[in-house]
Amino acid sequence: MSFGEPLTALLVVLLSVLLLVRFFRNNQRQKGRLPPGPPALPIIGNLFQLDFKAPHKSLIKLSEQYGPVFTFWFGSCPAVVVCGAEAMREALIDHGYDFSGRYLIPILKRIADGYGVAFSSGERWKQLRRFTLSTLRNFGMGKKSIEERIQEEAQFLVTSFRNKKGEPFIPNFLLRGATSNIICSITFGKRFDYEDKQLFWLMELIAEIIGSLSSPSIQLYNAFPRIMDFLPGPHRTISQNITNLRNFLAKTIQSHKETIQKDSPRDYIDCFLTKMDEEKDELNSEFFHKNLLVTTQDLFMAGTETTSTTLCWALQILAKYPEVQEKIHNEIDDVIGSHRRPAIQDRVKMPYTDAVIYEVQRYIDIAPINLPHMATSDVNFRGYLIPKGMHVIPVLSSVLKDNCLWESPESFNASHFLDENGCFKKSEHFLAFSTGKRACPGESLAHMELFLFLTTLLQNFIFKTVIDRKDIDTSPDLCGFLTIPRVYKFYAIPC
Repeated sequence: MSFGEPLTALLVVLLSVLLLVRFFRNNQRQKGRLPPGPPALPIIGNLFQLDFKAPHKSLIKLSEQYGPVFTFWFGSCPAVVVCGAEAMREALIDHGYDFSGRYLIPILKRIADGYGVAFSSGERWKQLRRFTLSTLRNFGMGKKSIEERIQEEAQFLVTSFRNKKGEPFIPNFLLRGATSNIICSITFGKRFDYEDKQLFWLMELIAEIIGSLSSPSIQLYNAFPRIMDFLPGPHRTISQNITNLRNFLAKTIQSHKETIQKDSPRDYIDCFLTKMDEEKDELNSEFFHKNLLVTTQDLFMAGTETTSTTLCWALQILAKYPEVQEKIHNEIDDVIGSHRRPAIQDRVKMPYTDAVIYEVQRYIDIAPINLPHMATSDVNFRGYLIPKGMHVIPVLSSVLKDNCLWESPESFNASHFLDENGCFKKSEHFLAFSTGKRACPGESLAHMELFLFLTTLLQNFIFKTVIDRKDIDTSPDLCGFLTIPRVYKFYAIPC
């Protein structure tokens, strides 16, 4: 036996002892304060009860036994899980500020470390969110100017689809490029041609990052980061991809520094640089390079991936249900026709199309588990004392797929958003963008993009898959950070 073998064994034993001590200390410290939950084992906690391919389903099932608010141990770290519409409203709206922190699970600490608008807390988050929302509005989010950009980009997308000349193709890259160009125009002040090699590289990079975040092995990394750091896996790939993305963003920021005209900001980066200069002497300012770099990363990734993934899902669903696609085509013919571009004002006259878009988002459940929240202070919640710094997990899927709230939650059914007269009806239980203080800041932009991109594509094409529509599987390929669809080739048949 070599000297290294007993040393390795000793290290494993010592690490196990340390984890056991940590578990029992945490368990003792939290005892009597947190809501009850399933019995946890030392070291692994409740992970043996978690389906790593669909963790939200495991948590929802446990809520049926332990109630809408319960404690779940991820390894030696406890979390308070919140399920159901009523408990979600109380946590995210009634106690919105109390649970507005961002808990940094290990993978989020690795990729953001508490910087940027998406993964920060406290005063940093407040300053960055307020500035970001104001700046995005100034650059047209929810206004006519951004609508015109989306309409123009939609025409580029149509041209690219036409260039396929009836050959089957995978639309994911083009859809990702189109949505990316919208957020790029706001953030960087430029768009990329779909043939641009840099765009292709960026889209591949983002797809790899999101795919890694949605993989089952990331759940293991979040539970046992110290052990997983010694092993290969997606957590290592993510780190390198994030580094590559930030290098690109850093060069873009440097280029802006060299060409900025403070009286005429071109985009989000220019505005942030101006704010940095204005507050350079303020000790408590959150406007410095690291926050600019990570916030730009947050906007770029969120603005690219969630909307493009939803569009991929939409085409897949419309190909599987041609009767739904036909009804949208009919509504487009009646309201828009074929000689002008779809506009956002058409939406109120197209209730069925609007209902389908909302139902796609509800059905695909794109973010079944919300980004992790954190208690910002000791909170009395439903008879329990949730201590400051506690990890809080809102399971959005528990509302979007609730049998008591939707007629057929596991099926695609546009009637969920239509009244008896065929008019569009909103639902307070539509939580695809979360709710409360940390709801997605880009919701209005996403709604506009989904409507304009989808109606423009359907104004020009009928979509069919290469395989028989009955064989299209609308269950996710991956389900973690996002719900990722399976990949199919499509025919885009000119109308």
